[in-house]
Amino acid sequence: MNDTRHRVVVIGSGFGGLFGTKALRRSDVEVTMVAKTTHHLFQPLLYQVATGILSEGEIAPPTREILARQKNATVLLGEVTDIDLDGRTVTSHVLGRESVTPYDSLIVAAGAGQSYFGNDGFAEYAPGMKSVDDALELRGRIFGAFELAELGASRGEDVDHLLTFVVVGAGPTGVEMAGQIAELAHRTLRRDFRFINTRTARVVLIDAAAQVLPPFGAKLGASTKRELEKLGVEVLLGTMVTDVDERGLVLKHKDGRTERLEAVTKIWAAGVQGSELGRVLSEQTGAPLDRAGRIGVNPDLTLPGYPEVFVVGDMISLDNLPGVAQVAIQGAKYAAKTIDGRLTGRPPQKPFRYFDKGSMATISRFRAVAMIGSLRLTGFVAWLMWLAVHLVYITGFKNRVTAVLHWLVSFLGRGRAERTATEQQIFGRTALQRLEHGAADLVSPPDGDQVRRVEERRAELEAAAIEEARLTDARERGAHLGEPVSSG
Repeated sequence: MNDTRHRVVVIGSGFGGLFGTKALRRSDVEVTMVAKTTHHLFQPLLYQVATGILSEGEIAPPTREILARQKNATVLLGEVTDIDLDGRTVTSHVLGRESVTPYDSLIVAAGAGQSYFGNDGFAEYAPGMKSVDDALELRGRIFGAFELAELGASRGEDVDHLLTFVVVGAGPTGVEMAGQIAELAHRTLRRDFRFINTRTARVVLIDAAAQVLPPFGAKLGASTKRELEKLGVEVLLGTMVTDVDERGLVLKHKDGRTERLEAVTKIWAAGVQGSELGRVLSEQTGAPLDRAGRIGVNPDLTLPGYPEVFVVGDMISLDNLPGVAQVAIQGAKYAAKTIDGRLTGRPPQKPFRYFDKGSMATISRFRAVAMIGSLRLTGFVAWLMWLAVHLVYITGFKNRVTAVLHWLVSFLGRGRAERTATEQQIFGRTALQRLEHGAADLVSPPDGDQVRRVEERRAELEAAAIEEARLTDARERGAHLGEPVSSG
């Protein structure tokens, strides 16, 4: 890397991080992306990974592969834990290793996580939907519930709690999850089991709001609710979750009545919380944080007092911008253009202005809702538009092709190409959380004794390989010692 070039550090590999990095590909800068995952996640399709339609690789291609041809970009793995605004450095960690990366300009696109509204203990029993790990865990829980129900039914046990699936949150993610679980139960799996009838599975969608899909307006919300109910989804509105445990959850209805719902599989799709980095930046700048942890920024997306630091995407509180991909993409491109303009002497841009390209959500196969400006669409036409838009934004030609093939299998037929689930997927997250320092407790930095043991093991493996080759060449495998070896 050329140390004399302007150094830009980008935090995050999501929509903001990736599009910000790519927008600087022709600029005279050195870009370093620091991200806690090695992939770029197309988060809107996570629910399809969780319900067996797509594989994780189709919606999460490696960031290095995407940026391989961008010569001025470097990718570093690490979770950013601190930003020193005065010292202009970013500190990141991975498995106990610390890295400090200096910058001249900084784009913070760390996104948001799941919010449990102060009840973080719910996460153990009701995973969110913000990462590949979340989706794979939910896939294991959903398909595993049907397997355990089959086993229990074969013994004559009551399995209603296993065949009850609860989705908390009636936003786009919750609606899409509830619709796909209903499709699984009523269509995909109905011939696969002998002791249970999957069509009797109960799918419940819960939200404290008075309607489904509040950002889509009352008319589309009411239409979506009717379509979900046609699929067999029970929609409980004006209902809050007050407690969650391994076997079920406690609900409080708007009339004050409480109810316990027995359900092993719970999915949390309600609420988001800005990255913890928002608090780190707020403490150093005095910029306010809203209730969701989003930080207030200037109209040009910079931090007060630090014009070289841009914050984009789900982390910002500005003009009531929604937490959607387009806000992150447009904000990151704006920040990149500002950085390039400063280096080339162009006049400053006008304040950032978001162009709303519309919102969409699927309900089930051939059913969706779309809101584009004043246009409101439902049904098959909206579903076709949803397909087209998502194909455009899936990164990579290979991923687009395989996604189309899997959609054909799932939507025209009954199959789900990605139904593999393991115990590790289900329990790996909670097992790591029980370690004091997470995965870092499972590794250690090399020391003298460890290096010596590695070299000894290497010598043993080399000797074993030589002996394996000798046995094959001498045709001694299977021959009794002392007996002549046949030349035939």
